[in-house]
Amino acid sequence: MARSTNFKFKLSLAALICVAATAASAKLPAPSDEAKLKAAAAAAKTAWSDKLAAYQLCQVMNRVADGYRKSAKAAGREVQPAVETPACADPGPFVAPEALAAAAAPVPAPVPAATPAQPKK
Repeated sequence: MARSTNFKFKLSLAALICVAATAASAKLPAPSDEAKLKAAAAAAKTAWSDKLAAYQLCQVMNRVADGYRKSAKAAGREVQPAVETPACADPGPFVAPEALAAAAAPVPAPVPAATPAQPKK
C-alpha cells in the first residue's frame, strides 16, 4: 500500500515540476532604454569598485611587506631583496558613463513646424 502512495506522490511532484518549468521559461519583455542605462551604470560602478579594491589591496600589501622587512632587519635576520612589482594604479574618482550623462540631460520637446498661410481666394 505504501508503494502506491509513493508512486502517486512522485507523479504529482513530476507534474508540479513540469508546470513550474513551463511558467519559468516564459519569455520576458525586452528591457527599456532606461533599464539598460541603469544596468550600464551599475556595471561601470562595479568595475570601478573592483579597480579601487585592487588598488587598496596593493597599498596594504606594500605596507605589510615594508613592515616585515623592518622587523626582520631589527631582529637581525637576513632579508631577501624586494621583488620588482608594478606600481599600484589609482583608479581615481568614479565617473559615470557618457550614455548615462547624456540620458540624464533633459531633451527639449520638438517645436511643430509652422505651416505657410494659404492665401484666401
